[in-house]
Amino acid sequence: MSRSFAGVHALRDVTLELRRGEIVGLIGPNGAGKSTLVNVLSGFDRPSRGRVELEGRDITRWRPSRRGRAGLARTFQHSHAFRALSVRENVEVAALGAGTRARAARAHAQQLLELLGLDRQADAPADGLAQGDERRLGVARALATSPRFVLLDEPAAGLPEAEVTAFAEAVQTVRGEREAGVLLIDHNMALIMEICDRIHVLDQGRTLAEDTPGVIRANLDVAAAYLGESAVQE
Repeated sequence: MSRSFAGVHALRDVTLELRRGEIVGLIGPNGAGKSTLVNVLSGFDRPSRGRVELEGRDITRWRPSRRGRAGLARTFQHSHAFRALSVRENVEVAALGAGTRARAARAHAQQLLELLGLDRQADAPADGLAQGDERRLGVARALATSPRFVLLDEPAAGLPEAEVTAFAEAVQTVRGEREAGVLLIDHNMALIMEICDRIHVLDQGRTLAEDTPGVIRANLDVAAAYLGESAVQE
């Protein structure tokens, strides 16, 4: 797919595939087109050319809500929580919106809060959360819809380094126990390299590379995109 804004190419002929039960990292320098790609995949934007398919169905013109009901969920860089509600209520509302009955929604919310380390803050108002906890709440809300595919847009931003390992384990649980496909955007390269099965690299709207973490780590073009040609040559 491609996406242009007033003649500026944000995406140029990018093809990305995400399968159930795998974690794919989406990385690239600032301005590479990562958020634009996630917006197109989730229905908050449309491609100028190309299409989006969900398990064989063309969903390019589907609204985000319809994609959500079909099993595609996402998080955002900025909080979309209901700030007047508690942390638990935010997750319950997401589950109820996906058609889960009230009692099951409450049980599902509790399970997710424990998984993501938010159970001690379950009854706290959402508007009082630290940035890292806001990101985790966004992940919990996305998972409350029981998606088959979930797009995580910088979910570890703001997390203390000591909590990144627990967060990585939670993402792996989503892949393992729920058999969801996970697309993970993050600037924490240690996290990306540790848990991703494949890594897709964007640079200036184009696919620069796509391979296993080991191959991507050794790719000089990827290093140049992040660090600059002179740094790689040195």
